[in-house]
Amino acid sequence: MIELEGVPELIDPVMVAAFEGWNDAGDAASTAVAHLDKEWKGEVFAALDAEDYYDFQVNRPTVWLDGGVRKITWPTTRLSVVRVGGDKPRDLVLVRGIEPSMRWRSFCNELLGFAHELGVELVVIMGALLGDTPHTRPVPVSGVTSDPDLARTMDLEETKYEGPTGIVGILQEACTHAGVPAVSLWAAVPHYVSQPPNPKATLALLNRLEDLIDLRIPLGELTEDARAWQLGVDQLAAEDSEVAEYVQSLEEARDTAELPEASGEAIAREFERYLRRRDGGGPGPVAGTGQVGGHATDGGDGAAYLRDTPSERTRPPKPQPRPGPEPASTGSAAGDPPAADAKDEPAESSQEPGTAESAKSAASGGGTADGEENDGRGDRTDGAKEDDSPSEDSSED
Repeated sequence: MIELEGVPELIDPVMVAAFEGWNDAGDAASTAVAHLDKEWKGEVFAALDAEDYYDFQVNRPTVWLDGGVRKITWPTTRLSVVRVGGDKPRDLVLVRGIEPSMRWRSFCNELLGFAHELGVELVVIMGALLGDTPHTRPVPVSGVTSDPDLARTMDLEETKYEGPTGIVGILQEACTHAGVPAVSLWAAVPHYVSQPPNPKATLALLNRLEDLIDLRIPLGELTEDARAWQLGVDQLAAEDSEVAEYVQSLEEARDTAELPEASGEAIAREFERYLRRRDGGGPGPVAGTGQVGGHATDGGDGAAYLRDTPSERTRPPKPQPRPGPEPASTGSAAGDPPAADAKDEPAESSQEPGTAESAKSAASGGGTADGEENDGRGDRTDGAKEDDSPSEDSSED
């Protein structure tokens, strides 16, 4: 552990975590935590030692120039804290990094050690998966937990997933065994337009987090970014008749599944959120010294080789639709994506996006998963692979 600053005293803290890689389709989850860090000026107070958990041939360090001086940014996971003001002030502990390459149990134990020391009352882990959901409809976000009592009190799904998992699933189970209440929020990203960024999925995760912890989150330009992203995909889909036909089939399936319920609960949630934003005062952040924004490999100011390299991301570019076979369905378990059912909760996708021809085949019922797992991020191949799963990790602790 690299201590950048002293551990602060916190008020009713909630830990919110996201990791780039296999559990972060479209960078939706990691961008959500980065947004919180940026809007509330997060102050970095600790970082995990990159030597302990990362394979630098998988997640390579980067070299950059700072006033003519060459510096190195190492891949790692950092913790920052933000204070949300208002009538009932509280703190958020933000955990943002890259899925580790090895020693997952030790990695989780370090994070839980901080959670215990800081008095964290709830851990919320955000993730995103590839699913058979149309980009023209609201992004499905599912809340899952392995705690039956928590599932009842917070209106969450108690999951039954069996299969490969990522660091989100491992951290959730570690929290459960340590007696720390933990919830995972999963956003479904259209598998035919999987490349980052996906501001619409990021916005959906933040809205669900808002409902979960009863907190008003400033959205900045995220709403407009999400609208621009959808318009861009609409234009690209309209230029290809096969893509348009495939999207239409997904819309029909989604609308048919949701029609009996008439989405009454969703309308009620949106109205409640509108009232909170209209009547609630803006939260007041505390000033921080840690850098915000940028990639999860950014560092804090405590050490030169961990220095931040903030990225000024503007409006997202138009994504390229890439239709693919319909994702395979599995069960669901704590910390992992919920099972696909007749509604809108797609299972964790394990295939690369395919061609327009395969999309058309999937729309007619002929799509199948190819069985090769990816990291949920389109063409990116630099994330931690499933070879780094906990089954191999057990001998390294």
